Amino acid sequence: MTIVVGTAGHIDHGKTTLLRALTGIDADRLPEERRRGMTIDVGYAYLDLEDGTTIDFVDVPGHDKLVGNMLVGAGEIDAALLVVAADDGPRAQTHEHVALLDALGIAPAIVAVTKIDAVAPERVEAVRAEVPALLAATSMAGAPILAASGSTGAGVDALRDELIALQGRVGLPAGPPTIALDRVFSVKGRGVVVTGTLRGGPLRRGDTLRVVPGDGWVRVREIQVHGTSVDAVETGGRTALNLAGVGVAELHRGMVLTADAAVVVTDRALVAFRAPVADRAGGRVHAGTAAVDATIGRSGRDALTLPDGRPAGILRLRQPIALREGDRFVFRRGAQLLPVGGIVLDPIPSRGISRRRQTPDRVAAVAAGHPDARLDLHGLLDREMAPDVAAAAEAAVLGDVPDEAPLSTARATAARALRREVTVRRADLPAAANAVIDRLVADGRLVRVGDTLRRPGRTATGPDPALVAAMARLEAALDVPVPPALSEAARVAACPPAGIRELERTGRVVVLEPDLAYAMATYRDLADRALSMAARAPLTPASFRDATGTSRKYVIAILEDLDRRAILRRTPAGHVPGPKAPTVAGR
Repeated sequence: MTIVVGTAGHIDHGKTTLLRALTGIDADRLPEERRRGMTIDVGYAYLDLEDGTTIDFVDVPGHDKLVGNMLVGAGEIDAALLVVAADDGPRAQTHEHVALLDALGIAPAIVAVTKIDAVAPERVEAVRAEVPALLAATSMAGAPILAASGSTGAGVDALRDELIALQGRVGLPAGPPTIALDRVFSVKGRGVVVTGTLRGGPLRRGDTLRVVPGDGWVRVREIQVHGTSVDAVETGGRTALNLAGVGVAELHRGMVLTADAAVVVTDRALVAFRAPVADRAGGRVHAGTAAVDATIGRSGRDALTLPDGRPAGILRLRQPIALREGDRFVFRRGAQLLPVGGIVLDPIPSRGISRRRQTPDRVAAVAAGHPDARLDLHGLLDREMAPDVAAAAEAAVLGDVPDEAPLSTARATAARALRREVTVRRADLPAAANAVIDRLVADGRLVRVGDTLRRPGRTATGPDPALVAAMARLEAALDVPVPPALSEAARVAACPPAGIRELERTGRVVVLEPDLAYAMATYRDLADRALSMAARAPLTPASFRDATGTSRKYVIAILEDLDRRAILRRTPAGHVPGPKAPTVAGR
């Protein structure tokens, strides 16, 4: 396990010097920082422990003009190390950093009173006595306070022991791997490299990740942790990725790479604040490593108060960013006002008439994490599904089952219909689609036999249930940009050749070569991307490979298939749209 600890404190209070004494690493990486003796951008260091775990440190700048850079690091930390110099005591940025960490809800913390070699012991004790009052009304109240000197090493061992104990008070987030980018650069001969703090996991070499904001995918060519290449990383900690399928100009700080369907692109979010806020207040929002201008909406249906007293409302962002339920953020209105922190309750709140369901009770249920609360808020819960939404989804499913159809096909149809009718997270679609099918079965309009749906009174005309289930497993295995070999995927799914032929006949998979096949949904996405790129400039295999994060083996097969069907046409410069291109473009 690797936790990330962020430093905080006033400029020149010895944060970087203390980290150097703890870890042996100089976190001031920029020449200008070393020349001026102050941290300008976020710096990083790490401490390997005897039990095999690691503590990563994010060294943030303490200057008042660099608070934005401070929040880039603070947005991705698990705990805080607050540094207060014994000669100065708490100063302006000490108070500001404490307010920012409190706004983010950072609870596990340690306070280090530094520069103890420069003052009398009485002065050290006087500063230590000031700290409890500084933290009393914050999330870090009760944090242990230790005295240390980064210059002489006094007290550093005790501080290291306290940091080791801190690990037991930190809970790392679970879920699919997600990295908010804080650095993007190019390495000659290697290509694009990004860094960030890994949340969730595991992440392995060769995995593909979605780029948010955006609609692209990248492939992880190499993973490095603390400068060492690894095949996989489980969760937590600073991670560097060498990427394929993207150019350095296409990525920037604030973007997110993720395998989590719950991460969405949004310019509005239903949020709960940690302190009172005013309607139409304007400021800047920091979430993860992103920072955008924003305003707060707390009027009409957006003027909500949760049972615990927290105000809730709509955060309107000037530019879309990546968010998901549970993300922390800080809202700043300027240097003279205290920052306000909060948590994202719903990253894509309903619009239009469906906002009528945004009642205090429903929002409170979402904030409390009640099962299905978000589906209820969006009118997607089975027992209270909005009538027009339910009718549209049910009609679409029934249209797909004239006699019988695989359950997986009906689920996909229901999900597509729901996305057309309401604003809903991709991660909520499976439960909502199942609710539609369950309603049809409960009402007797469909009969479920294993993994097959059938109209009442109809006898089985298709494959037996075991074969239907095997076909569904194979289709799911091929529903990725880099599918496994067809023979191996069929073996794992226990799908015989008859099932593969049926999948191909019904258009659920497309077989490009004897051992290469895609689920139709993924193939259409790749074909549409190829056509879109070819419409802008002649498409080469290399550019298509980089855009999809795959390899030459896959892109050549796709391009040759599109050429055969006249969707693309090969020229000396590359592939261009063919005579049948409008068929794909209009799909």
